Amino acid sequence: MSTENNTETASTQIEGLKEKVVQAIKLVYDPEIPVDVHDLGLIYEITVYPVNNVYILMTLTSPNCPSAEFIPSEVKDKIQQIQGINNVEVELTFDPPYSQDMMSEAAKLELGFL
Repeated sequence: MSTENNTETASTQIEGLKEKVVQAIKLVYDPEIPVDVHDLGLIYEITVYPVNNVYILMTLTSPNCPSAEFIPSEVKDKIQQIQGINNVEVELTFDPPYSQDMMSEAAKLELGFL
């Protein structure tokens, strides 16, 4: 029974940490678009491991994005500021290619697509 409780506690801690990661990511904006990278749909995957390591798989609006080095490093920096986070890995991918369909409803509204 204590193993079950430990598993639930670890799962709850990971979910809490994942929520903090999402909030940190929402502080990062594409300099050309007034919407955060999470709501733009640039974040494909967020994994928080039990040892408090974080893996982010993300894309950019374009492979030729002028902020290609800036945005992923800012995402990493914001996540590393969260207390208790050990290691952060941010991987860029362009598969699948970004499209406006990946934006949240709030982002589409903000940018006038709705």
